[in-house]
Amino acid sequence: MLKKTVSIITAAVITGAAITATVAGARDYVSIVGSSTVYPFATTVAEQFGKSTKFSTPKVESTGSGGGLKLFCSGIGVSHPDITNASRRIKKSEYDKCQANGIKDIIEVKVGYDGIVLANSRKSAPMKLTRKDIFLALARQVPDAESGKLVDNPYKTWKEVNPSLPDIKIEVLGPPPTSGTRDAFAELAMEGGAKTFADMSALCKAKGDEVKPLMTKLGIPESGFNKKGKKVFQHIAHSIREDGAYIEAGENDNLIVQKLEANPKSLGIFGFSFLDQNEDKVQGSEIDGHMPTFEGISDGSYPVSRPLFFYVKKDHVSVIPGIKGYLAEFTSDKAWGEEGYLADKGMIPMPIEERAKFAADVKKLTPLVLQ
Repeated sequence: MLKKTVSIITAAVITGAAITATVAGARDYVSIVGSSTVYPFATTVAEQFGKSTKFSTPKVESTGSGGGLKLFCSGIGVSHPDITNASRRIKKSEYDKCQANGIKDIIEVKVGYDGIVLANSRKSAPMKLTRKDIFLALARQVPDAESGKLVDNPYKTWKEVNPSLPDIKIEVLGPPPTSGTRDAFAELAMEGGAKTFADMSALCKAKGDEVKPLMTKLGIPESGFNKKGKKVFQHIAHSIREDGAYIEAGENDNLIVQKLEANPKSLGIFGFSFLDQNEDKVQGSEIDGHMPTFEGISDGSYPVSRPLFFYVKKDHVSVIPGIKGYLAEFTSDKAWGEEGYLADKGMIPMPIEERAKFAADVKKLTPLVLQ
């Protein structure tokens, strides 16, 4: 028994030493990837940290939330990033991939909130939309106005979607499927719009034997049958049309702003911070009676808002120079507080209790447990 215990301890020491040897030595800066929405905030903190300490300025890359988590979860060592930013929470499948690749301890840090806006050029009139309008304009399939069954999206103009909207072609520039903004937009805006239809809302809540009759009523083929109505509902609500009305514009939100200037009749999807930084060029659309404002996102009245995160490899913290300092800088009141410099960049600060909770997790390096 003693021999077995000694073997286990020896193996753990060897594993720890191997991780340290793999991570240390070849890199003297913090490597950060991930969300294009969190990117400007992370870059601001990195620059401030580089200016005010002896450490190298962290390298921050905008890869999208999904792309960043894929890189982050690929392994331990200097060839893999230390931190990934995300404009949504890590998925269980991503967490499991990290675990399988030896990344056992991940520290989750919620940094604040952001709103997702549909904006257009200031050369055009502002839009007043509902989440139902957004779903009808962008979903691959929508309920037929007469039969209620799902049909391929027939709408070509905003006026066809809603007579109160302008008679202009539906053209929306938005992020690709790897983007956390796309994920959050699908969950908050598209699902919200789909639920305004009674049968779709019922399908979302249905379980077991309740599901199939609703699928039949909506004209969904039995080949797609699933006993979890919510899963079927989400598949429909998250499926964006591919006939040119929605144009994938990559992970670069600044590029979307430029394209809106060039085409005043189009709309673009991006985070509130980019609206805030480009308010001389673009304007946000009203959604369900609420404008995308700092106050509206902060108090929850603006319906399309979401939390922002970053994730840290605990195994890298003690061996990559500067990680501890970068975490301390990001979670300081001067950065993420109500009067902090990130609020000036458009990030919506968390309430003081939430900030205290995540700051404590960072200080203790408390790992995330995702069941």
